[in-house]
Amino acid sequence: MSTATRTVAESLKDKIAARTANVGILGLGYVGLPLALLFSEERFPVTGFDVDPKKVDTLARGQSYIVRIEAQQIQQAAARGFHATGDFSRISEMDAVVICVPTPLDEYREPDMSYIVATAETIAPHLRPGQLVVLESTTYPGTTEDVLVPILEKGNKLGLKAVRAGNETGSFYVAFSPEREDPGNMEVARRDIPKVVGGLETNATDLAAALYGSIFRRTVGVSSPAAAEMTKLLENIYRCVNIALVNELKLLCLRMGIDIWEVIEAAKTKPFGFQAFFPGPGLGGHCIPVDPYYLSWKAKEYDFQTRFIELAGDVNTAMPYHVVQSVAKALNQRKKALNGSKVLVLGVAYKKDIDDLRESPSLTIIELLHKEGAEVRYNDPYFAFVGKGRKYDLQMKNTPLENLGQYDCVLIVTDHSDYDYRRIVRESQLVVDTRNATKGIDSPNIVRC
Repeated sequence: MSTATRTVAESLKDKIAARTANVGILGLGYVGLPLALLFSEERFPVTGFDVDPKKVDTLARGQSYIVRIEAQQIQQAAARGFHATGDFSRISEMDAVVICVPTPLDEYREPDMSYIVATAETIAPHLRPGQLVVLESTTYPGTTEDVLVPILEKGNKLGLKAVRAGNETGSFYVAFSPEREDPGNMEVARRDIPKVVGGLETNATDLAAALYGSIFRRTVGVSSPAAAEMTKLLENIYRCVNIALVNELKLLCLRMGIDIWEVIEAAKTKPFGFQAFFPGPGLGGHCIPVDPYYLSWKAKEYDFQTRFIELAGDVNTAMPYHVVQSVAKALNQRKKALNGSKVLVLGVAYKKDIDDLRESPSLTIIELLHKEGAEVRYNDPYFAFVGKGRKYDLQMKNTPLENLGQYDCVLIVTDHSDYDYRRIVRESQLVVDTRNATKGIDSPNIVRC
């Protein structure tokens, strides 16, 4: 390593240690905004960047657009200097730039790199020597090195190159550090979640570790961005496969007349070799329904078929259809047809107690119910209105939990803690429960599926 390169890296590390490094967070969604607040709490000068003027304006007014983040937190951060902007020319003022943009799948279940590409193209003209650029967006192994870095190098005005092993004369540092957000998790503090970091070379890894080590209690360095990218995929594929397994066992247990929830509770008493996963109406959120397909897509480049991943995806994707079939069967047993029946769906968020619709199975279930001719309404304390998204167009208003007896079926899809399930069962003609939310309630009106 050249003396100049060491001096630049050590200078940035000193600024991080002194909390004087300017930190820019690109993408102020469910990952980026909490991260920006963590840096602000540690007294870093933090600037948030977003292309959505509504988010920038909301933050400028000291308000929050994420339920689990209170307005007071935004106001406290603003008092410490945090602010948001849509002016990306200010990237040049940052010492560290952290990219937290979406990485969805397209209609063919292939990676949609458009957000990363657009962000990299926006950053590139404003790069300057000595900066650290970190990608947090979940993606396939090789994205940082094969997609992000070439755009940054090609697009900057100064002809800057990333510092690499064997080419320490580069001017800026690049690393990957996967986000590990778990919305709604109140048991593990965000700071207590270890942060994996992998740089293009050792200085980049060390700088990323120093940056995240200032806000997380532990960092875990790996040998490369690709290893860090694969780490994130392994975590989510592990969950996806095990959820698919328990979903499939649920379907079998229903046929056998066995309560899968009772079985899981008994199995998890084993103090070793077993981790409990729970069945549901399908997968939701940005990670688990999406990330496995990133690796399946990349594996084809190596003439490799990821059979477990693809099978798990098939099982989980089929669960909303199972739910609709269960509703139809339950209504049929009461001499009613699904076509024309009034169905109230409880919960449209992808999991309990959060305001996140991404990939929610509720949206698919509502659309399937509509196709079968049902009259569908929904209730969710976190959503007054559900309009149009990447994969849905519902244009529905939240329905109050009143006069439940008017519905032929009340369908529990998301088990929010706010719901009074005993009252719901008592006042409803039929309750179809996909989450075991009515556990401990004995009523002939309940069908668990």
